[in-house]
Amino acid sequence: MNTTKRNRPSWDNYFLKVAMLVSERSTCPRMHCGCVLVKDRQILSTGYNGSIPGDDHCDEAGCLVVDNHCVRTIHAEMNAILQCSSHGVNTKGATAYVTNMPCTNCSKALIAAGIKEVFIFSDYHDTLAEKFFAIAKIQIKRIEMPGTEIRYDLENYSSAKKKKV
Repeated sequence: MNTTKRNRPSWDNYFLKVAMLVSERSTCPRMHCGCVLVKDRQILSTGYNGSIPGDDHCDEAGCLVVDNHCVRTIHAEMNAILQCSSHGVNTKGATAYVTNMPCTNCSKALIAAGIKEVFIFSDYHDTLAEKFFAIAKIQIKRIEMPGTEIRYDLENYSSAKKKKV
């Protein structure tokens, strides 16, 4: 039996790494953002910033910028909440893991959805999000960006599989 201790990420780092992976699906080149909604260490939904269904994507048709903000996309947090809504999943008491500080509108949506805390590793431009989260008594927990490397241990898996044969 292999007694080597594995270097597993903490739950918070794990869910933020998932949010980072989700952000790779973003279609707006101005900002790649990912969000994972979690309750009781179970992923409820994920979201990334992308266009509404059936519309052109920014990376294909260009951004639709109004007041220096792309309005073509639905933000990651909203997409994660909408995914829960479309599947009948209750978000009350869940935790949001977001790659970037939510914007003002997303912070209001997270509050209204019953999110109890928000983990981020990157700030966004100046918003009212922090004020709204404080009013709602929702903690913003800033932690260091998790490592970007995926440590998939194929070598030990292969050797363990050979031993069983």
